[in-house]
Amino acid sequence: MPSGRATVREVAAATGVSIATVSRVLNQQGSVAPETRALVERAVEELGLRAPSPRGGTPKPVAGAVYVRCPYLLTDYFGLIVSSIAESLDRHGRQVILNAGQGVAGEPVLSRLASGRRPPAAVGPAGEPDLAGAILILPPESADELLRLRERRLPFVVVDPRTPLPRDIASVSAAHFSGARQVSAHLAELGHRRIGVIAGPREWLASEARLSGHAAALADAGSLPDPSLVRYVEPTTEEGYRAAGDLLDLPQRPTALVAFNDKVAVGALQAAAQRGLRVPPDLSIAGFDDIDVSRATSPMLTTVRQPLQEMGRMAVSLLIRLLDRHEVEALHVELATELVVRDSTGPAS
Repeated sequence: MPSGRATVREVAAATGVSIATVSRVLNQQGSVAPETRALVERAVEELGLRAPSPRGGTPKPVAGAVYVRCPYLLTDYFGLIVSSIAESLDRHGRQVILNAGQGVAGEPVLSRLASGRRPPAAVGPAGEPDLAGAILILPPESADELLRLRERRLPFVVVDPRTPLPRDIASVSAAHFSGARQVSAHLAELGHRRIGVIAGPREWLASEARLSGHAAALADAGSLPDPSLVRYVEPTTEEGYRAAGDLLDLPQRPTALVAFNDKVAVGALQAAAQRGLRVPPDLSIAGFDDIDVSRATSPMLTTVRQPLQEMGRMAVSLLIRLLDRHEVEALHVELATELVVRDSTGPAS
């Protein structure tokens, strides 16, 4: 087990690098090759060395560019988040290295970062700034990979985490529970009790939180959720259409549908129209996100507004504080949502 008593000199001797190089790694300064940095960090972990406390002042901020990873198409939801991140980082004078699009979803980016190697998009000609930190949007990688990245000591922030995160990994998300509770309470006030839920993937943190919010709203109304009225889908219009059709073809169909996002709600509108159901009064449908498509449907969608641009700005704010070596107490930040009532919901028939 590491004793915690190793010295900088012992780490330098174990790795074959200079004492000055070990010091630069410990202080998160640039001018160290990624392979050398990884070598020193492994030795630090094995020998138990702790980074020295600053003498008579605050540590120097971490210099370099910020790696932004969004393995999804940059339209509506993700485009708003990425744009606000890029604008905010520019105001802080930070260069952005963007890795985006569904085609890069399978790239082993986090494992590269955790091993001290810069990912392909971050490799550039000599003179480019080192990688200072990262912002990861809805990362599909496992919690273990995120933990390895944290152990690498690269400051990073997760936007809209897919799975529960350890308390010491910084994250920003919307208040999924309260948002779902708001929209289901709205439907309950309109007399709906048999409410179908088209949830996101079963393993997603947002799906679990929103189902809990839905159940809480029904409990407040003196009712219990019906598991047979829940469908788990990928959040696309096509999947929303399929799941809504399945629910609407039940012998006793729901009087309202709550969709995981606005795209899923659009699919539900299509399924209702195909069956000759009027929205409303025959069926109420609500979405989540409040992206542009929610105002382009007929009727316009009742939905829950997520503060997407503020999520991006808050992620940058958290990361800059980490890079500036400030103490951050609130590492898991949830931003308030807002119910937006439009024409797609009405009294239960």
